[in-house]
Amino acid sequence: MAELAVGKPSGEYKKGVQSGISIAIGYAPIALTFGLLAKTTGLSIGETALMSLLVFAGAAQYISLSLLSLGTGLFEIVLTTFIVNIRHFLMSTSLNEKWDDEQAANKVILSFGITDETFSVAAVREEKVTSGYMLGLISVSYASWVICSGLGHLIGASLPQTLQESMSVALYAMFVGLLVPSMKKSAKVVFLAILAACFNTIFTLTNTLSTGWAIVLSTLLSAVIVEWIESVKNRHRGQGHE
Repeated sequence: MAELAVGKPSGEYKKGVQSGISIAIGYAPIALTFGLLAKTTGLSIGETALMSLLVFAGAAQYISLSLLSLGTGLFEIVLTTFIVNIRHFLMSTSLNEKWDDEQAANKVILSFGITDETFSVAAVREEKVTSGYMLGLISVSYASWVICSGLGHLIGASLPQTLQESMSVALYAMFVGLLVPSMKKSAKVVFLAILAACFNTIFTLTNTLSTGWAIVLSTLLSAVIVEWIESVKNRHRGQGHE
């Protein structure tokens, strides 16, 4: 990774690190919580650290823990996390427009570190984004996430067994905490969440699908239906203005 910064001003890397410090601080409590929940889910410290090293995606990792606790199969977990992270294609495409680097290899390697937070910081930067800047921005954020994940697991291991088992409830509380702010801002999100919950309930109660596939199909169906309704509404609005 150090080769990515060769030929780039060292100041760009330092600027990236400085911009990433706030992200690193913000990641710390979330990663600590992830490590703690990973311990209560049954993952070893090695598995917890490896997931953060290879995945580096907060929401996807939390969802993976939830699916693992339900005994979901590997393929369903991979497919679900892919759907959750599909927005990264759009973020990478957008950031590529202001990325001042002709070396495709640099972009391919550093794109691994593009998260909602690193994208937001890089996207609002007034100057062009360089590989040196992105390396600094991502490295400090990535280090914080991985290290704090491991620390969270160690903290979880020191808790009494009864408290560790009760922490599984915190996983669902985390999802509620992530969902509610979005629901307050958009009626579309509220409808999407309710529709997905209804589909999942039907699939689960009727034993039509396994837990993993019920979540995947409920997510896809609700997203397609909500977007179809939105497109129909926009079409009618357009016809009304004619």
